[in-house]
Amino acid sequence: MTPETRTLSVGTLARVEGEGALHVTLKDGELEGVELNIYEPPRFFEAFLRGRAYTEPPDLTARICGICPVAYQVSACNAIEEACGVQVDDDLVALRRLLYCGEWINSHALHIYLLHAPDFLGYPDIVGMSRDHAEVVERGLSLKKAGNRLMEFVGGRAIHPVNVRLGGFYSVPARLEFRPIAEQLRRALDSAVATVEWVAGFDFPDVELDHEFLALTASGRYPIENGTIARSGGPSFAVADFTNHVAESQVPYSTALHATLDGGRHLTGPLARYSLNSPALSPIAAQAAADAGLLSECRNPFRSIIVRAVEVVYAIEEALRIIEEYQRPSRPFVDVPARAGVGHGVSEAPRGLLYHRYRIDEDGLVSAATIIPPTSQNQAAIEADLARIVSDNLSLDDAALTTLCERLIRSYDPCISCSTHFLTLTVQRT
Repeated sequence: MTPETRTLSVGTLARVEGEGALHVTLKDGELEGVELNIYEPPRFFEAFLRGRAYTEPPDLTARICGICPVAYQVSACNAIEEACGVQVDDDLVALRRLLYCGEWINSHALHIYLLHAPDFLGYPDIVGMSRDHAEVVERGLSLKKAGNRLMEFVGGRAIHPVNVRLGGFYSVPARLEFRPIAEQLRRALDSAVATVEWVAGFDFPDVELDHEFLALTASGRYPIENGTIARSGGPSFAVADFTNHVAESQVPYSTALHATLDGGRHLTGPLARYSLNSPALSPIAAQAAADAGLLSECRNPFRSIIVRAVEVVYAIEEALRIIEEYQRPSRPFVDVPARAGVGHGVSEAPRGLLYHRYRIDEDGLVSAATIIPPTSQNQAAIEADLARIVSDNLSLDDAALTTLCERLIRSYDPCISCSTHFLTLTVQRT
């Protein structure tokens, strides 16, 4: 009897950042292989950072992503400031955190409303969804606008902010200048709580992942701009030990590296961040999570849309807290003189833990750079979850099974563009 082979192929994944494809092969009713194919060309950021001045990585690496540039700026600043032995003033760190809150609001609102919600409401895209749910889409756009305005106010502009520099900022605002921003954020808070209530009513497939979680943790607060590294399956470890635990390797079918945690799969991002830090949520965010039915840990990737919505509430609450406590810093930045050394920096991008490592030589030039973004860390986990969901739903026809796989991928909000800047390509031929 001739074996029956089914091949599911998505040439271009829709509603994700960047370009990638999915290939699933079934043979004789069993799963034979799953490949998340990242074919977007690598952009070699680590390579062209070599030989650049130590002051340049915050601006250059921001260009890796147009949605999460602050994440790259902050991780780069954290790493280089450590290499140069500089401690940034607390009030400047708070202002950095405020800028980062704007990015969380903007990025999460974009994903929730424009990229992810159409899956749950049966629309192919936001255009079709907006015809029937105009008020809902307007609410999402107003949330995104609030995040953008905060980024513009603190960072100079929403896309690739220009006010960030080593040691702090080129300029810092006066306290009174925050009044219109705070008013807009207070209105956005109501919209954010309504967003949690809205997405909590979606119909979620019953799926529980079993990967180890990896995220930052920070004493007494939800982690954003810095922290130590926590994991669900073992003790925390120092940022400087990151590459002793997280290793990247090349797979033959993708231009992006895959990362493992001590040889096993792991997941970073909202589910990991929430599950390792939910007690640190602010009051309104914690209540919104409880009302939405979230427990202290969430392992259903489809329900990540609820966690993102809760994090929007948190980011707005946190931004309002920082603004309320804000006093204009006595200086906009701390001097960061060049010195030879190695520095490690991390922060929590909306999509997960982002690691930077720089070696600075005695001339103040970057001699080596390593950047490990969330998506490359999550790819092995995404593939494993695809394999599981396909195996559990073999009775579906090809179209329905393909749609389910695409929905699962979008649950992780992969930033494919961020994941494609490895240094070497190995082609395996058989």
